[in-house]
Amino acid sequence: MSRFLYSAFFYLILPLVLLRLLWRAWQAPAYRQRIAERFGFFKAPARTGGLWIHAVSVGESIAAAPLVRYFLEHHPDLPVVVTTMTPTGSERVQAMFGAEVFHVYAPYDLPDAIARFLNRVQPRVAVIMETEIWPNMVCQTQCRGIPVVLANARLSARSARGYGRIAGLSRAVFSRFSQVVAQGEADGARFVALGLPESQLTVSGSIKFDLTIPAALREQAEGLRGAWLGSRPVWIAASTHTGEDEVLLAAHQALLAQFPDALLILVPRHPERFPKVAELIASNNLSFERRSASLGAAGTVPVASGTAVILGDTMGELLLLLGCADIAFVGGSLIPHGGHNSLEPAAWGLPVVTGLSDFNFTEVSALLADAGGLVQVADANALAEVLLGLVADPLRRQQQGAAAKQVVDNNRGALQRLIAVIEAQLKA
Repeated sequence: MSRFLYSAFFYLILPLVLLRLLWRAWQAPAYRQRIAERFGFFKAPARTGGLWIHAVSVGESIAAAPLVRYFLEHHPDLPVVVTTMTPTGSERVQAMFGAEVFHVYAPYDLPDAIARFLNRVQPRVAVIMETEIWPNMVCQTQCRGIPVVLANARLSARSARGYGRIAGLSRAVFSRFSQVVAQGEADGARFVALGLPESQLTVSGSIKFDLTIPAALREQAEGLRGAWLGSRPVWIAASTHTGEDEVLLAAHQALLAQFPDALLILVPRHPERFPKVAELIASNNLSFERRSASLGAAGTVPVASGTAVILGDTMGELLLLLGCADIAFVGGSLIPHGGHNSLEPAAWGLPVVTGLSDFNFTEVSALLADAGGLVQVADANALAEVLLGLVADPLRRQQQGAAAKQVVDNNRGALQRLIAVIEAQLKA
């Protein structure tokens, strides 16, 4: 009954959902494309009966990449379908895998849209990455006898309280998972409290610790750093949100007062914000260049000596840009958003700085901070103080970066545990 009411409500608000889609399309034109896929209308893949992996956006797509690669390599006869919800996630999937996987947008959580999708794809096992829990998606898939695995799952205390307010619907959904592979013990306990049978819980750690920087990418970053940025001190602010850029630019101005050749690579989380962030940089009287402008026909165009900020306005390059920096700030943490993945800069061996909001990555932040690889700051003054100390002391910078990388190396193994769970579901 609770799912029926949920579905009825979703149909009622569908005009608002479409208005929001149009609004996003006005900001980011990529949202105008392939709208039919969001309602389950697309040409069915040539092969069905395979593995379906749902990764909502860029972060989840990157986290899922080693999993996808494993099944492509070890089960070449098993078709793999990867769905996302955002154009940036879609672009990332296509850049990583091309025609090796079948990719479409995931359908809206409407019973008819989900049914059309399942009729076309007919998966043997569904894997949902992290926290993308939609009632009809989970329940209708399970009702067809298709095991549903929630992978690399995390559930903050804040999110758990939200699910608790709709306890009837939550229990109906969480009880349908064949397995929840949780990042930590606390995450797992919250899933069980919301209705997941304890026998269907596996605690694996985070597969994001299994991130490996390919040797080719390290060589590419080293070459790009030399040709593009030279020997100037460089820090990167990755995946920033509205309300953070002003703080970051203020901290950078304080850094420039003592290190005039310092460079900030500022990478907004969402591409529709590129123009607004460009205006903000200019309004702070800081000379800036766009990363896209450095991609000349003859190769990388070196940054001008007077440039203080580089706006990261390209897609799919964040991991490469991290490899060009000496220090990394991870966004979504100076505002109450819960932070983003700090393990990517840690895997590069960079000292990591974040704001105080980390409820999406509490355990990861704690591990990095306890090891001395991560520092949290509250405001521009505190950030500037940390940056000044790290730029002035290369040994300290190296030690903190090495400590961060050691945390990543020490916590690998979650990917193999997750693969074992999915393999078991495929055999079953």
